Amino acid sequence: MTLDQNAAPLAAPNVHDAEPIPEAARAEIDRLLQSGDLFRYTAPEDAPVALLEAEFAEMMGAKYALAVASCSAALFLSLKALNLPRDTKVLIPAFTFAAVPSSVVHAECKPVLVDVQDNYRIDMNDFAAKLTPDVGAVIISHMRGHTSDMDAIMQLCDAAEIPVIEDAAHSLGTLWHGRKIGTIGKIGCFSFQSYKMLNAGEGGILITDDADLAARAVIMSGAYEHNWKKHKTPRGENSTDLADAFARWQNQLPLYNTRLSNLSAAVIRPQIPELERRVADGLRNHDYVAAKLEKSPWITVPAPLAPETRAPDSIQFNLVNVTDEETIAFQAAAKARGVGVQVFGRSEDNARAFWNWQFIDDQGPLPQTREMLSRACDTRLPVRLTPPELDFIADAIVGALAEVKTQKAETAA
Repeated sequence: MTLDQNAAPLAAPNVHDAEPIPEAARAEIDRLLQSGDLFRYTAPEDAPVALLEAEFAEMMGAKYALAVASCSAALFLSLKALNLPRDTKVLIPAFTFAAVPSSVVHAECKPVLVDVQDNYRIDMNDFAAKLTPDVGAVIISHMRGHTSDMDAIMQLCDAAEIPVIEDAAHSLGTLWHGRKIGTIGKIGCFSFQSYKMLNAGEGGILITDDADLAARAVIMSGAYEHNWKKHKTPRGENSTDLADAFARWQNQLPLYNTRLSNLSAAVIRPQIPELERRVADGLRNHDYVAAKLEKSPWITVPAPLAPETRAPDSIQFNLVNVTDEETIAFQAAAKARGVGVQVFGRSEDNARAFWNWQFIDDQGPLPQTREMLSRACDTRLPVRLTPPELDFIADAIVGALAEVKTQKAETAA
């Protein structure tokens, strides 16, 4: 096959749009719009949100699921469900989204930041040193889908009897030793925001096998009076554990009213059967681009840990032997070629740079995280992208960096 030399060059790919919502959602959305029945507790049973919770729990192999307004709300409710005393310390990675320390603050606890290595994963020496007796819980953010050493983390936390909450907002579909991320800790929290594998624009869900935690979270999410009766028990489950826990906590807990609507659930449910394909497509796209980026002498793409099977919808890479000035020039050069590259520590007011979380106490220098953020790059790779679009992105990144380095060499000469 010969190429058409007069063909127009490929336009920069649109990396902002998600995949279309499956057509199967339309009938349910139309039904809801006709009825106006958008509140999750209006129906006596089988409301779309309740069905979503049952289907998600079954998919994950968890007993209980609670759908809420966001993953941030899920993290907050998880901490409140643990009944931690005011000002309890909660360990979190220094590389995460600002919503994570915010959820700790909302729960009237104190976030303690753990240093993160240049592979975006927790430094286990710093983690062990900070896992002191006054720590009441740990939140592990699998940030951008990069999983820290869950074997070591769980061994330390189990020995200290400290509960682990998994912030799996970026990690739906990721496996650790073949086990689904989000099912390893006491509670797993996921996101349905538009840039995640399941997209409702906004939304989140938490899962747990602990009936008491589930009941507390459900009531505090806004299951006033006896609406908790509309929450489903696991399929085939004959135990009264959940019902007993609901009865035990009736009228004992504050309501934060952070529920998910039926309309959001109707958008999410038809996407669940698409998840396996989306995970496979995302991993294929990521590894394809990573292989091209690794050919540059100034780029490294951190590899997964041995037990980890990733489910990415973006790519992160580190700049090597690149100065601050060159880093800024590289971002501009990539943008001029049609590809946006975010450098976490170089983007003004970036919500993933811990020094911008001025609502928490100063946590010290965190040298590894600070150094990593100054060279860690992030580029969207929606799972729907085609090979030519992936080539465009990879070539733009590699070409932009080579351009900056060539200009620097010419100036020096």
